[in-house]
Amino acid sequence: MTTRLTLYNDALLLCGSRALSALTDDVETRYLLDTVWNNQGVDGCLEEGQWEFAMRTIQIDYDTGITPTYGYRRAFGKPTDWMLTSALCSDEFFRAPVLRYVDETGYWYADIDTLYVRYVSNDANYGGNLAGWPRSFTEFVAAHFASKIILKVSNDPEKLRLFVNPEKPLHSIRGRALLNAKSRCAMSGPTLIPATGNWSRARAVGGARGDLGNTSGDLY
Repeated sequence: MTTRLTLYNDALLLCGSRALSALTDDVETRYLLDTVWNNQGVDGCLEEGQWEFAMRTIQIDYDTGITPTYGYRRAFGKPTDWMLTSALCSDEFFRAPVLRYVDETGYWYADIDTLYVRYVSNDANYGGNLAGWPRSFTEFVAAHFASKIILKVSNDPEKLRLFVNPEKPLHSIRGRALLNAKSRCAMSGPTLIPATGNWSRARAVGGARGDLGNTSGDLY
């Protein structure tokens, strides 16, 4: 089970530094890791992918206190725990994606009265619950934290390059950890069946255009 202390020690192990016995240890490495933590280090990692363990689904009604002066007529305030949007839909089963909207300054703007939103959350019951993290995500966060302090700890730019390599991200410790976490997250998700396109449906019914139901995003 991941805790803040075990996360710190995973990062220190990657740096080749001594482990902490407690979060109150009076050593430089603990203060460095505290800085990364307090500078939204975990949030930065949550923003990196569509993490299933951090996914939250909610219904949002439009904000009656805001009347846009032009464009889309409804404003929806983003939840305070929002990190990354996965889907915006007009139905609770997430079968009708909202294709016409604007994401701007803490709000979504659209022309419907209710949104159903699936998003990565940093809430304590979702992405903020360290005990619920998969091991692969913990390893990625540890690599991220280590990459933030390795230069200060080692004073060696080459060691920093081992963790972060802009030219070849997959050749870096952080990059490989992120790829592994995303791959395992994708395997843990449900099997997705792609929607049948209009052309395929037309062929299936002998080219007739009949009433196949409204599947156009232009309603929104």
